[in-house]
Formats: sequence, C-alpha cells, structure tokens
Amino acid sequence: MTFACLQRAIGALLVGLTLVVASAAPSAAATVVTVNGTAISDMQVDQRIRLLRMEGNNGGRNAALEQLINEAVQITEANKLNVSVSNAQVDEAFLGVARNLKVSQDRLVQILGQGGVNPDTLKDRLRAAIAWSGVTQAAVVPNVQISDLDLDQQAAGRVADYQNFDYILKEIIFVGAGASGRTAQASRYRSSFNGCDGAVNLSLAYTDAAVVDIGRRHATQLPEAMARELAGMNVGGITKPRVVENGVSMLAICEKTQAQDLTFVKDDLRAEVGNETLAKQADEYLVQLRSQAKIIYN
Repeated sequence: MTFACLQRAIGALLVGLTLVVASAAPSAAATVVTVNGTAISDMQVDQRIRLLRMEGNNGGRNAALEQLINEAVQITEANKLNVSVSNAQVDEAFLGVARNLKVSQDRLVQILGQGGVNPDTLKDRLRAAIAWSGVTQAAVVPNVQISDLDLDQQAAGRVADYQNFDYILKEIIFVGAGASGRTAQASRYRSSFNGCDGAVNLSLAYTDAAVVDIGRRHATQLPEAMARELAGMNVGGITKPRVVENGVSMLAICEKTQAQDLTFVKDDLRAEVGNETLAKQADEYLVQLRSQAKIIYN
C-alpha cells in the first residue's frame, strides 16, 4: 500500500465534486485567514498540506491555502441554501474511501496516521464535498442547458456506416459446455440454414439447440464486432458461431432496413456533455462566489 493509492481512492469517491472543509479551527491554533467570518488556522493548513502530499499533490502551502479558501466559500453557500450533511453520510463516505483502497476503516486510519493526517481532516473534507454536491444540484443543475441540435450533430458524427441498419433478429443457441463440440454442431446448422422461417425446424435435429426471438435491434444497440458482421450480410444470413456464457450463439437476420437511429448515441452523449457542462458551470459558480466573499488575511 502506497500513499499514492489514497489519491485514486478519494478521487473515485468524489469524482465531479469540489471538496470543502467544514471544521472549525482549534482555539489554540493561529488564524491565517478568515473567509466570510470562518477562520482557517495554521493547523488546518498544515493538515491539508499533508493530505495533499499523500494524494501526490506537492503544491505545498499555497495550494493548501487556496483549496481551503475555496472550500470555505463553498461551505458558506451550502449553509445559505440549507444544505446539511449527516454524520451517517460522512461515515459512509469514509467507508467508501476505505473500500476503494480495499482496506478496512481501521487500516485507512493507520494509512492517514503514517502521513501525519488526522482522520477528522479527511472526514471534514468528505462532509463538505457532500454538501457542495447538494449545492451543485440545487443551484447549478437547473441552469444546465444541452442543445438537442448540437447533440444530433455530434451523434451523427459518431455513427459509422455499419451502424446505419435496423434489424429483426433471431438467436440460435447451442446450449451447454464443450465449446469445440458445440461450435462444430453450430457450424453444421449454419451451413444448412435457409432463413428465419425454417430456423426452429432445423434446430430440432440437434440436442439442446434453441431458437430465441430477439426482436428489433438497431445496430447501435449491438456490440461493434456483431454490428460490423451483420452489416455485410443480407436477410436470411446468419453470423459465425460465437462462444457465450451458456454455450454457442449465432444471430440470424429476419429483416434488415437502412435506418439511422441516434437515440442510443445521443443518450450517451447527453450524459457526457451534461457532465462536462455541469463541471464547467460549477467552476464558474465558484469563481463568482469567491469574488463576492469577504476574505481577510492575517
């Protein structure tokens, strides 16, 4: 186990979130900056430097202080919008970091201790990250706009020629273990195949062979290799035998039409573009909040 693993573990849990600190400065610690009335102490800065170092970030004091200031601005907004986080949520997030590291919570505490980091430092960060996620959902998500025209144009550019087909398919499955033997039987079936209408009768000559109606599928719903093979075949064609989990499988084309369907490509793009747009607007929102914040350096 290396400290570098901690960066991946926390990153996996907090992807898409800007991290925030919510703990109050200890009374014995010296205040280095006050953000919207919340003091950030030298002890908090030291702890953040250590945590960042464990994550592979060697930006030092400036990086730690800037992150803490941003986080204080974010937590102010969370309080303003009445976004609260329970201890149970924080504990679950802490457990999530341990799971990402594939260690127990006790072992995670030990790992942090080896880097000189108090577990509460990470827990404060997790608490505020959850709070900022709530702020993003409340204040940013409603303003995220995705143009359907842009999605159509991008989706069209991602659809290849072999994906411009709509099919009605049947699956012929030779069930059971012994892939080599079953593949040989499937190949004999394929050589005798003469269209979907006779698929079932032809299967009766074989043991544990089944014909399943797959129904309508667009090429974008199929694995790339399968879509490419089907694109080069006509109605009545049948694919080469493929070993699957429960035996050997082939697909037969009962109907085939030229049809560009961007639905499934657009769904993936919508999530992709939406996440990118959300992240950008959340960053812009933070810049605006920081410009309005009262920040006093001591």
